[in-house]
Amino acid sequence: MNYSNFGLHVDGNWITQTSGGSMPVIDPATGEQLGTAPIATVGDVQSAIAAADKAAAGWRGLSAWARADLLHNAANVMTARLEEGARVMVLETGKPLAQARREWQLSIDQFRWHAEEARRIYGRIVESRAPGGRIEVHHEPVGVVGIFTAWNFPAVLIARKVAPSLAAGCTAIIRPSREVPGTAMVLVDCLREAGLPKGVVNLVTGPTDTTYKPIMDSPLVRKISLTGSTAVGQQMIRDSAATLKRVSMELGGNAPVVVFDDVDLDKTLDICVPVKFANAGQVCVTGDRFYVHESLHDKFVAGFAARAKAIKLGHGLDESSQMGPLINQRRVDAIEAIVADARQRGGKIEAGGGRPEGQNKGFFYQPTVISGLPDDAKALAEENFGPIAAITPFATDEEVYIRANATEFGLSAYAFTTSAKRMREVAMRLQAGMVGVNSFALAAAEAPFGGIKASGMGREGGTESIHDYLNVKLAQMTV
Repeated sequence: MNYSNFGLHVDGNWITQTSGGSMPVIDPATGEQLGTAPIATVGDVQSAIAAADKAAAGWRGLSAWARADLLHNAANVMTARLEEGARVMVLETGKPLAQARREWQLSIDQFRWHAEEARRIYGRIVESRAPGGRIEVHHEPVGVVGIFTAWNFPAVLIARKVAPSLAAGCTAIIRPSREVPGTAMVLVDCLREAGLPKGVVNLVTGPTDTTYKPIMDSPLVRKISLTGSTAVGQQMIRDSAATLKRVSMELGGNAPVVVFDDVDLDKTLDICVPVKFANAGQVCVTGDRFYVHESLHDKFVAGFAARAKAIKLGHGLDESSQMGPLINQRRVDAIEAIVADARQRGGKIEAGGGRPEGQNKGFFYQPTVISGLPDDAKALAEENFGPIAAITPFATDEEVYIRANATEFGLSAYAFTTSAKRMREVAMRLQAGMVGVNSFALAAAEAPFGGIKASGMGREGGTESIHDYLNVKLAQMTV
């Protein structure tokens, strides 16, 4: 990845060098430096805000059909540059190439979907009680949007935010995680190539101290959209209060997976295991806590462990690799602490439980399966955000609903059953913004993605997402 081809993107221009210096970008599969990316200064960020504000009137003044055409153009360019985007993603995150390609395609889907949503921003007419009166309800763009994203899905997390914001008529400043600036650069360059006017989308990279505060402090930025940890989300809500910015955020998760006694065991395992270890488990919506009916528990554990042991670890550019590394040493340390807690609490390590033998480079960790834990062990009680599957038995349906819901998080939840009655009950009883029944397929452009409780607010995708970027205006007209 040649970061010097891009850099910051401000008012339609690439800025490859700044007075803030540069930061290294590391390949997590090797621990080696891929290159350096520029660090935006406070002045650079303020210039990006000013550019977005200046471009706002022209962008919102375009017809919805014109904005839709440009978003479709962006999707076309992204399609042509899929291999480039996927390769950069692999180098920066370590995920296998097949997963990176799928993520880039899901990002394209966001632009396709929201291009059409731009044409369907509907108002309404309300009968007025005033004689000769009529009430019109309009929807208008919020204004400049600040976009903050995490490193685990560096393309689709941006696409979920920037596509609806552009469709709504907003302009944007994107601030990606410092681990993955190159993926954001390629995506923004696709938007530039697609013909978006200058200043409509801006990109700043760098640490929190120079890139976060100017965006949060600016009264020109009217909305913030975040994917990050719950702690960061809480701080962002506090910091947005001074300028009363609107916020939407997807935060942490600790998803339960309930396996009832009527399932096809092998079929269920064949679905659960690859999903659990996709992206090395660094997925907010992945299943962390597997509650398995006691009649199936031991066989489920054995089958899960056997499949986990067969997963091939390796560099993401190796097409045969099924799981890549964790993003950095901090994540390795965090996973090791969770496993150490499990051992201390009497848990049995059924598979994995450490660094792979002979793997001296990068931040790899074995796919790990743990059984025999109490509910307050870290592997069950906290989001592990790594390749750990904690499996525990349950006896009754009522018991498992209580245990599954005993968390501050409410992003996603899953259940496997062949009973139509249970399917309906699961959807009602599990407390989460998204519930998957016999499926983990939640992240689609056409579906509203998001959580409740400590997992955030707002939705990304579906017909709901564009409304997070629109203000409602009432116009009372009397003739």
